[in-house]
Amino acid sequence: MEVIKEFINCEDVEKSKIFESLKCSKDEAKILQTIAKRFVEGREENYVIEVLQEIFGNQEYKYLDFLADVKTLLELGWIQHQSFNPIKVADVTPLELLNTTISPTPSFLKLLQEGSFEVELPDIKPYSDHLEYLQDQFFRIELYQKMSAIRQNVHEHSLGIDRLHNKLKLLEKRIDERVKETKEVLVLDKFFKQKKLNNQEQVIFLALLREEYSATDASLREMNNLIDLISFDEYERIKNRSLLEEGSKLLNEGIIDYEEMLNPFGGISRAFYIVDDVLQSIIHPQKNKKVRRLKLNALIEEQDIFELVEPTTSLEDVVLNPETEKTLKNLMKQVDKDVINRLAKWGIKDKKTGIDARIIFYGAPGTGKTLTAYSLAKSLKKQILSFDCSKILSMYVGESEKNVRKIFDTYYDLSRKTKTEPILLLNEADQFLSQRSSGVASSADQMHNQMQNIFLEQIENFKGMLIATTNLLENIDKAFSRRFNYKIEFKRPDFTQRIRLWEMMLPKEADYEDGFDVEKLAKYDLTGGQINLVIKNTAYKVAVRDEAVFYMKDFVEEIKKEKNADFDSEKSMGFLKD
Repeated sequence: MEVIKEFINCEDVEKSKIFESLKCSKDEAKILQTIAKRFVEGREENYVIEVLQEIFGNQEYKYLDFLADVKTLLELGWIQHQSFNPIKVADVTPLELLNTTISPTPSFLKLLQEGSFEVELPDIKPYSDHLEYLQDQFFRIELYQKMSAIRQNVHEHSLGIDRLHNKLKLLEKRIDERVKETKEVLVLDKFFKQKKLNNQEQVIFLALLREEYSATDASLREMNNLIDLISFDEYERIKNRSLLEEGSKLLNEGIIDYEEMLNPFGGISRAFYIVDDVLQSIIHPQKNKKVRRLKLNALIEEQDIFELVEPTTSLEDVVLNPETEKTLKNLMKQVDKDVINRLAKWGIKDKKTGIDARIIFYGAPGTGKTLTAYSLAKSLKKQILSFDCSKILSMYVGESEKNVRKIFDTYYDLSRKTKTEPILLLNEADQFLSQRSSGVASSADQMHNQMQNIFLEQIENFKGMLIATTNLLENIDKAFSRRFNYKIEFKRPDFTQRIRLWEMMLPKEADYEDGFDVEKLAKYDLTGGQINLVIKNTAYKVAVRDEAVFYMKDFVEEIKKEKNADFDSEKSMGFLKD
């Protein structure tokens, strides 16, 4: 108790043994000295006004000038107030503190008792095993988390930051020294050196690894939280974003990956995780995985049913009808961890399974059904296995029923071998979904009905995400309609949407005649696919001219041809945001 005695009795507080550790001004130290004295005299709770009057006097209300010092001490964490959470201290005005009570914090009392916050580390000795090394590294992440919390919730000048930073430097030095003394190979340390990860990249990896070991759904996986962990100011936050963006070492080298999900504000956020092969090599260093996961693009060449699609656009890139966009966002919420946990708790679905959805996209050709399916897959970070349903009758004459089963059997086989859950896209599925023949039917009708019955059975038992596109929902058999839990309509764009489509699709680097008016073009009732086709056809015509300038009449001519021909091509359609 010598430290607290010396501090209380010291006439010049700046000369006390703990003044340097307080990181505060002389006046602030006087306030702490008075609070410490009152504490040992049995007064834990102290009115701010009484403390300030005792130190600085009552003449002309001089004590009011030192209210800001009380607020600073609250922010530094030396004193506390039962009504003001430290997170909210920044919003409190000094005058609000005048008639409130304050008391010393455990941190201040610990300093008064021990005289220092310096960490005494044990003698350097080699790590006995991989887990002991991980224990130190996870403690390192815990310190980073505490520092991040203080920066966000109080202020960067808090003594807590300095104290934790000193502890962190000591710990990191200790880890380096123990690694040098360790003769056994430490898998994680070897991994860091092989990949040449810098300190920030190591911290990101360790934070994600700690989440895997703790088996929690903590928000530390979220992009902004990881950036806050390694950033000490706003400049560093901006600079460190590149560590988690496309093109970064961690993503490019397949060390970590991310899932995109809707946040509470309607935007899409990224939650990061360590890639499975890397994770297993760290968690189970003794197990050499002899069977590697097969890549879907390698297997797709061995079959003649599916086309493998690697989507390049996400839902953020596509112009959608507001109702369609709302439905798709609700669908994407199935990947949100809170939703998954809730559904698992209710027994609705297995926590380990992905999105379970059977979806119909219906609407006129050219309204973007196929493009939206691709973009939804991109947003969900999934590949697409696409099948053109119009080919089913012509693939093997007389074997259409067998071919229906083959579609799904091949899909399951590819998913099992690659341990992935690609989206199954059935394009132009009208003949699968149309109403079945009843009464006396021809042999062709009977074959068609049998094919549809098998398809109905497969849809009923399908696990995963299936999207079927069709032009007319009215012709769909009611039995099929009940099996699809999402039926999403794609409407023709209205005038305002057509203006946006024209503006986005028109070549940006081209020359246009004076007075070129997009709104005049938007008056023509065209789908997004038709607009795309008109622009391409017009561009081919203009490109061969000596003076390659786009004129309104060029577009009008192509629009009239398109309207007269009434030709749509859904596969070439798509309307993307800039």
